[in-house]
Amino acid sequence: MADALLFVSPTPFSPFGVIAMWAMFAAALLAALRRRLGLRPRTWRIAHKSLAAVVVVGSVVHSMLVEGTMETMSKAALCALVLGATIKVMADLWMQRKRAMSRGESLARQ
Repeated sequence: MADALLFVSPTPFSPFGVIAMWAMFAAALLAALRRRLGLRPRTWRIAHKSLAAVVVVGSVVHSMLVEGTMETMSKAALCALVLGATIKVMADLWMQRKRAMSRGESLARQ
């Protein structure tokens, strides 16, 4: 475990898992300190969504590289579902923001 956290592990999947883990911690910390940091909603949203994307991509790459008991096709199918759900959520949020901006609403209230 220590070798993975120090990025000296000989396994090719370790860096992706560690980066995804730290991105998840950073996203959670950012959410917990949202008001205390005094970030504008747009800045917070961009940072949080970017960290979430790093978590998803890092987790998918990590999962695909791990050789374990799960066979390749079922692992690929689950990873595709995770990526698809992430893309759907990101697209829905983008469309919601676009509609709100076209109506002239402020997203600061949300």
